[in-house]
Amino acid sequence: MDIIQRQDYLNKLIVRKENGLIKILTGIRRCGKSFMLDPIFKNHLLENGVSEDHIIKIDLDDIENVKYLNPEELNVYVKNQIKDEKTYYVLIDEIQKVDNFESVLNGFLHIRNLDVYVTGSNSKFLSSDIITEFRGRGDEIRIFPLSFKEFVSAFNGDNYQAWNEYVTYGGMPLILNQKTEEQKSSYLSNLFNLTYKKDIIERNNINKDDVLDIIINLLSSSVGSLTNPQKIYNTFTSSGHTDISKNTVISYIEFLLDSFLIEKVERYDIKGKKYIQTPQKYYFADIGLRNARLNFRQQEENHLMENIIYNELIIRGYNVDVGVVETREGTDRKQLEVDFVCNQGSKRYYIQVALNLDTPEKTKQESNSLNNIGDNFKKIIIVKDNIKLWRNEDGIVIMGIQEFLLNPNSLDL
Repeated sequence: MDIIQRQDYLNKLIVRKENGLIKILTGIRRCGKSFMLDPIFKNHLLENGVSEDHIIKIDLDDIENVKYLNPEELNVYVKNQIKDEKTYYVLIDEIQKVDNFESVLNGFLHIRNLDVYVTGSNSKFLSSDIITEFRGRGDEIRIFPLSFKEFVSAFNGDNYQAWNEYVTYGGMPLILNQKTEEQKSSYLSNLFNLTYKKDIIERNNINKDDVLDIIINLLSSSVGSLTNPQKIYNTFTSSGHTDISKNTVISYIEFLLDSFLIEKVERYDIKGKKYIQTPQKYYFADIGLRNARLNFRQQEENHLMENIIYNELIIRGYNVDVGVVETREGTDRKQLEVDFVCNQGSKRYYIQVALNLDTPEKTKQESNSLNNIGDNFKKIIIVKDNIKLWRNEDGIVIMGIQEFLLNPNSLDL
């Protein structure tokens, strides 16, 4: 497999150089955080005049560096590498392996000519920890599995074949090294069970891993559908699990969110301009992991498309909600759903996802919620078909999924 440069992430690292903060690369395990530091970012430094002896690279997964798991040893080692007043770039992989690593990193902030970059990928280095330990002192860069555009750049085949692979096996970088369907399925299943699930259980001292399994399966099955902890709790009670509390369900979902495995999307009342507390939607950080969890059953392509489009919007830096539009038909009130309300600064887009618009009735159905919004922000329907972008008589933009995913400026077309 050729090296995927992941230029957008590299640019984020470049603009943060020497900003006085700890650069923290976060994201689901095996999504490419370590690779971003070395070789991609390290090569950038070397190509731009930084000498090798001013790059302090420590891989804490390497048996040769086991002594640096001791915070005092790590602190002394880094400080001993500083020989002059020029900037030294510290790249530490798997920092969570060091006890009391927060104090070590905060100490580095006091050294004027150190610029520090770290990754952490197991369950001791999750989003809630970062917020608590590095408030105001850390600069988080979220790394995601490969976008479809990145996947295509390394895939040996045409875009149609790439889509069929991506919607099934997702974008974990090493999936591109697996040659057969059996290898791909096995890789993703093992990754889910032996890495993510194992980490969550160990970190949170879970003794009801069967309950965790059920919750994961329910969330996997409900991608693209509204659900909430109460609904999941009701599933347990109706099946005879009287020993499970609603708080346990809420806690287990939070563990999954903290691990970056899933994302929760809130509902937003567009006309009322307020959030609706429940229910919500949950999407997976990688659709291949979701599919593997269900043994590649339940392949509803419209829901898989939703998940992939959500991930792409987040990668592009949008804040994303599920939209609700309330309408009146006579004396009746009706709630229509807008799949995504996307905000970024002064920009807003309303996006509906559909497999196709092959009949006038289907077009009317998918356009209905958008036509009832009543403001002038751009409205888009994304379909699976590889079509030429067009606008209907209501001004709604219709574009194909590949146009959306492969063109980073697609929302502005």
